[in-house]
Amino acid sequence: MSLSEIIESLRAGQVMSQMAVETAAAALLNPEGDLAAKAALLRALSAKGETAGEIAGFVKVFLTHAVRPPLDVTAFDRPVMDVCGTGGDKLDLFNISTASMFVLAGAGVVVVKHGNRGITSKSGGADVLEALGVPVNLPPDVFCACVQQTGAGFMLAPQYHPAFKAVAPVRAQLAAEGVRTIFNLIGPLLNPASPTSQLVGVYDPALPRVYAEIMRELGRVSAWAVHGTIPDGGGMDEVSTLGSTRIVALQGGVISEMEESVPLPVPALADLKGGDARDNAAIITGILSGELKGPKRDIVLANAAAALRACGQCHGWDAALDAAAESIDGGHARRVLDQMRAFACPA
Repeated sequence: MSLSEIIESLRAGQVMSQMAVETAAAALLNPEGDLAAKAALLRALSAKGETAGEIAGFVKVFLTHAVRPPLDVTAFDRPVMDVCGTGGDKLDLFNISTASMFVLAGAGVVVVKHGNRGITSKSGGADVLEALGVPVNLPPDVFCACVQQTGAGFMLAPQYHPAFKAVAPVRAQLAAEGVRTIFNLIGPLLNPASPTSQLVGVYDPALPRVYAEIMRELGRVSAWAVHGTIPDGGGMDEVSTLGSTRIVALQGGVISEMEESVPLPVPALADLKGGDARDNAAIITGILSGELKGPKRDIVLANAAAALRACGQCHGWDAALDAAAESIDGGHARRVLDQMRAFACPA
């Protein structure tokens, strides 16, 4: 099946076969491939709506091209976890999952965060980490040392997925047009360290179940896919303190669904807004130092607590929120940040 035939079939609403996925993935990763054809493929797939099988198919193909860090996640005596969101909710919030990374590590969970610079936002995870003074381009062996010594590490997506360089121009073009693509969906699923647990926030309320199913296929032991609500009926790719959160949980191969509200004060949306990487770094530093209280701290606590529950470290909101608060108030989260800052790339 040719690429043009695949595009036409997508426009006709047909679901891609695994062979079609492999053909499409090869075309996207071809550095000599036609930009217009890549854009047409991604537009058609987005307009049709990606199925769980299609997303899983692309993820599995792309992971075969990834650089794998030499980290045995099964050797730890505690959960090894990624916390991230899809982006795409267009709410201009600060980097909540990146802030919760330090809180989670300070609470005793190993965090292997995989992320990128901002594509659909002013400040991606890598941008704010860089503004915090954390090196974001550690090679695999140094990344592993960082994880072993600090309990957390960051993998910059382009460094661990070099084949994606061929897709960068079309992603930038479609992002500028406001078109969400499968790359907005699969980023959280492409962690090359294959963590045992994961908390992933999704912007679309139809997607948590899809993500849970894919994470089961990828071998996650436990995971939550969450979609938070806001008062105007919209949603966010985080656990929300503005309204309830839809949670699809994976535990031991079993998927369950629930709708829950975090027992914290309800803020205004404006209270959670961020800015550029420097602004967001200041917010995160304020939270981790204990100087910034209120709504921004609360939503970080909520997401760190959700991660603690998702990986089985805590049971119930009260215990998880207490553990997250102790990570900040006891200085543990800030210590993780300071230790990560000390890791530098080889000359």
